Amino acid sequence: MVTPDTSPLLALSDYTIRFATPDGTVKAVSGLDLTVARGETVAVVGESGSGKSQTFNGVFGLLAGNAETGGQALFEGRDLLTLKPSQLDAVRGDDMAMVFQDPMTALNPAMKIKHQLSETLTVHKGLKRRAAEAEALNMLKKVGIPEAERRIEQYPHELSGGMRQRIVIAMALLCRPKLIVADEPTTALDVTIQAQILDLFRDLTADAGTALVLITHDLGVVAGIADKVVVMYAGRIVEEAPVDALFAKPAMPYTAALIRSIPRVDRDAEAVEPIGGRPPDLVNPPAGCPFHPRCHFAEDKCRQERPLLEAVGPGRRAACWFPYVDAGVTHHQTEPASA
Repeated sequence: MVTPDTSPLLALSDYTIRFATPDGTVKAVSGLDLTVARGETVAVVGESGSGKSQTFNGVFGLLAGNAETGGQALFEGRDLLTLKPSQLDAVRGDDMAMVFQDPMTALNPAMKIKHQLSETLTVHKGLKRRAAEAEALNMLKKVGIPEAERRIEQYPHELSGGMRQRIVIAMALLCRPKLIVADEPTTALDVTIQAQILDLFRDLTADAGTALVLITHDLGVVAGIADKVVVMYAGRIVEEAPVDALFAKPAMPYTAALIRSIPRVDRDAEAVEPIGGRPPDLVNPPAGCPFHPRCHFAEDKCRQERPLLEAVGPGRRAACWFPYVDAGVTHHQTEPASA
């Protein structure tokens, strides 16, 4: 009997990213521990500047030249941070792929769609040009591009934003990768196209067993697609939980504040509460919990000591001295009232 492989597909351990700047060292990601299982959908959420995109740009080797990484980023047991550029090129686009936030900048404006898609297959799978173009056309149909035979002959500027995003997704899917990282894939799209793209991702993980990391600042888009939610703040994970448990009872006041800031059709606009203050300076982050200057529940311990990311319930972690306080739970209770 063959023992199933239960090891994580991606495992980040004590993962750090630093940027050297004239103003000092920017601590973009600090001591991050995260696993992504095979076939799992993980949503990574947080405000702009929280380190979401940089975390995975580092995994793909796409950081700026002034960046320095530390720790480990294991993909199927291989540390991506130690690979040579040629070795990393063999993994990117084949075993793991990224869907970038802006499809117009992800596509070459001077190349027809068929050439951009088929190039992925000729480079990674060794297909001949005609076979690669036929496979590219088939993938365009799978992602719902209407009149695919005509669209594949067009240039990016001739297509709508929704179509361009689908083409970028098609490009990511061509080699049947084991991991897809989608960075804000629905930003600037209308709600109808947004829903269609999320459905496409949902079908992908169900049918192909592909692991999906969805990077977004919007908790609202992850409720129906994610298995697990990772909340980042100031370059650190501050909460991790199964999606239903996180929405039902957030453990971290920052997570609760994010949820309250989401507009909802079942309540008045006045009920939306923006998060006061600003994210911290990552050159000189505050002492203690990085969220304490904006937290209504901060106490002296929060200002003086940084909380570690620790278990606070079944399948849950939080970096907070007083988890669940924002859910109406007594300050020093470290477990939810009902698990």
